[in-house]
Amino acid sequence: MLDNVTLDQLRTFVAAAEEGSFSAAGRKLRRAQSVVSQTLANLEAQLGVKLFDRSARYPRLTDEGRSLLNDARSVTGTIDDLKARARAMREGLEPELAVAIDVMYPMEAVTRAASHSREKYPHTSLRLYVEALGGVIKPLLDGSCAIGVIGSLPIVPQELHTEPLRDVPFVTVVSPAHPLAALRGTIRKSVLGKHVQLVLTDRTALTEGREYGVMSPLT
Repeated sequence: MLDNVTLDQLRTFVAAAEEGSFSAAGRKLRRAQSVVSQTLANLEAQLGVKLFDRSARYPRLTDEGRSLLNDARSVTGTIDDLKARARAMREGLEPELAVAIDVMYPMEAVTRAASHSREKYPHTSLRLYVEALGGVIKPLLDGSCAIGVIGSLPIVPQELHTEPLRDVPFVTVVSPAHPLAALRGTIRKSVLGKHVQLVLTDRTALTEGREYGVMSPLT
């Protein structure tokens, strides 16, 4: 009997629970009250569970009805999402957008963009990959990402189209307790070369043999 439960019955169940009466559910669904009542009676018979207490003027959810209501909402909501996604695909929207973002890009801006994407295109999943140096470009070249936000790598392959997005300043820093922090003015490279510098390593071959902003042989 459970195999015969229909989406229409579940929608009617949710409407009756949310509207508070069978007549109000009928108006919402544009059906006669008798049709709503019969639909719910059939659903209860198929489930083997009483969903509404009809002893008062207005029907009230039973404990079993309250327990099953969230499941019914989940089922109908999933179907609605499926239909909306299919409609978006018909209209030409991608089901998923993959974006590679440089680790140096401000996370606040990334979060704001992701929120905007969710609001503007709720049926297009956004997949973000946070990378550095050539790791941002490689997914674009192999086709696994459609868009890349490049920052830590100053070179761009000719096959990629680029446009400026925003300026992000890069600053070489030391901790307040580091010996270099006690120096004032311009620090000579010969002095910097005596200290260990933390640098990003490109896990791709795109920057092989090149260094950017490396000021010490000790890395």
